[in-house]
Amino acid sequence: MTALTLTACGEEETIETEPSSEWDRIQEEGTLTVGTSGTLLATSYRDEESGELTGFEVEVVRELGERLDLEIEFRELGFDEMLTSVSTGQLDMAANDIEVTEDMTNQFLFSTPIKYSYGTAVVRKDDLSGIESLEDLEGKKAAGVSTSVYMQIARDYGAEEVTYDNATNEIYLRDVSIGRTDVILNDYYLSKFGVAAFPELNITIHPDIQYLPSEVGLVVNQDNEELLEQVNETLGEMLSDGTISEISAEFFDGADVSVEPDIEEEN
Repeated sequence: MTALTLTACGEEETIETEPSSEWDRIQEEGTLTVGTSGTLLATSYRDEESGELTGFEVEVVRELGERLDLEIEFRELGFDEMLTSVSTGQLDMAANDIEVTEDMTNQFLFSTPIKYSYGTAVVRKDDLSGIESLEDLEGKKAAGVSTSVYMQIARDYGAEEVTYDNATNEIYLRDVSIGRTDVILNDYYLSKFGVAAFPELNITIHPDIQYLPSEVGLVVNQDNEELLEQVNETLGEMLSDGTISEISAEFFDGADVSVEPDIEEEN
């Protein structure tokens, strides 16, 4: 009987409860940690007057948190550090105009797209930086983030890469204006907002360059499928009831970035 009792006790001691999921942990803590740059007009930046973090994706995430009954803790990081922190579990999510690409979907899970756009080029207003098409990028100095799809395009066309460490939009744009660099390849809506924010600079959006239709979503770790399900369900509600369209209009001069644009893509 003693042996049986010990055996029974031993069996009880080896019983383990199922580990909780990341979504369970997030609900228990009541906080969603989200990486963003705080330097990207008009997606994630600090308001000049209040100093408060705001922007299209910042406000989308805040509304998402409210509907999920979660506090949002933003952490301002450079692009590469942000993605590394998501992949290692230090962040639950990243929100920083991150495009859905084949390479990225092999590393992360993406939410339902919340923004559709296409690529454009910011150049000098007086001479378009000597650029008529993407083929003219060869030998030009292209500013941007080294790991972005836009910088890859610049490299593919022979441009000289100029990178910054989480610099503000003003620094990027001013360098083009004064000729330190020649061009910034980037998302159309972000570029439009940035150019409009600094009317004193000698910069403009190239009138003839349109390429790379894109989709942007929120990014989570590949193992956080349950979190993604919750996020997608809530984003679906926000898209259906017009909330994301309203937030878009606030930050993109009335435009609805949740609708796919009709463009003539450059060959």
